Amino acid sequence: MKISVDETRCCGAGQCVLLAPEVFDQREDDGVVALLDAEPAERLHPVVREAAAVCPTSAIELHEND
Repeated sequence: MKISVDETRCCGAGQCVLLAPEVFDQREDDGVVALLDAEPAERLHPVVREAAAVCPTSAIELHEND
């Protein structure tokens, strides 16, 4: 799995950080998502999928490996 984020779409809700703090953080100045790990370990895939699903602006895009 590879992750990309669209910082221009992020509204700073922070749900991704709450669900997967190993993968996502927020910038201190504006609360916009900061991607910490674009290719997380397989054990984190379920919470990353959930984070993408609950993102209110769909700023998180997942690219599943074939």
